[in-house]
Amino acid sequence: MNMGARQYAVNSYKFGVVSEVEGATPHRLIQMLYEGGLQKIAIAKGAIQRKDVVVKGENIGKAINIVGGLRASLDLSQGEIATNLDNLYDYIERRLLEANLKSDVAILDEVSGLLREVKTAWDAIGMQ
Repeated sequence: MNMGARQYAVNSYKFGVVSEVEGATPHRLIQMLYEGGLQKIAIAKGAIQRKDVVVKGENIGKAINIVGGLRASLDLSQGEIATNLDNLYDYIERRLLEANLKSDVAILDEVSGLLREVKTAWDAIGMQ
């Protein structure tokens, strides 16, 4: 793909993401955060396997920011579930930092599994 076509594809993708965010419900925005976090972790995992330290660090950093966004969206006055999610997100952030320091794919797999479980529950809420 030539550079002009590549830039056009990137711009089209960005426009699609912005359009989706602008029209999204609060529930869908949280789903998008989960999807983005899982995607960044998968990219970081591939980067570890290729020994691409820069891409690994960038994507783990983005995943940490996304989890931070999920954490910031919690209303801790809502009780035990919100508090438990806050603790889980804190744990995930710490594990992502450790995965980055150790270049540990197993930690990324663990964190992905945790995020997938919560995302599955969140998706089910939207179907009701």
